[in-house]
Amino acid sequence: MTLKLMTPGDREILIERRFAAARPQVWRALTEPDLVRKWLLGPDGWTMPVCTIDLRVGGEMRFEWARGDARMGLTSTFKEIVPDDRMVATEVFDEDWTGGETLVTQSLHDDGDGTILRTHILYASQEARDGAKMSGMTDGMEAGYARLDGMFAAAA
Repeated sequence: MTLKLMTPGDREILIERRFAAARPQVWRALTEPDLVRKWLLGPDGWTMPVCTIDLRVGGEMRFEWARGDARMGLTSTFKEIVPDDRMVATEVFDEDWTGGETLVTQSLHDDGDGTILRTHILYASQEARDGAKMSGMTDGMEAGYARLDGMFAAAA
């Protein structure tokens, strides 16, 4: 179950990934800090010393990753929340490598005995989208999703 990356528009990336878990389980994994810290780490060797999620419209989510001396931070502001279904947030990395604020929509879709997570990212420009696409971001995302697969399997 690897992720699929699509580019439906000049400034967009759409990522799909299936999980062998029900929508409420996937929702919890996306929104509960204790769970997020366990899987949203990218490649091996990274940790998440900061993970806060104020899950309400207008609330913020803050992630900070660390590996040795390297640090990376991200702040999101929730625009829409429909539990077990979708969340929409603006995101900006501290280093702003994405060329400005992005609009990220994550939606959950039933798929037999599992769930498909769709992550739609709208970038400020085509150049920003292309830069993100070439950054290797999907490798880090898939490493985290594989960890999440393991968490779901262990809970089954």
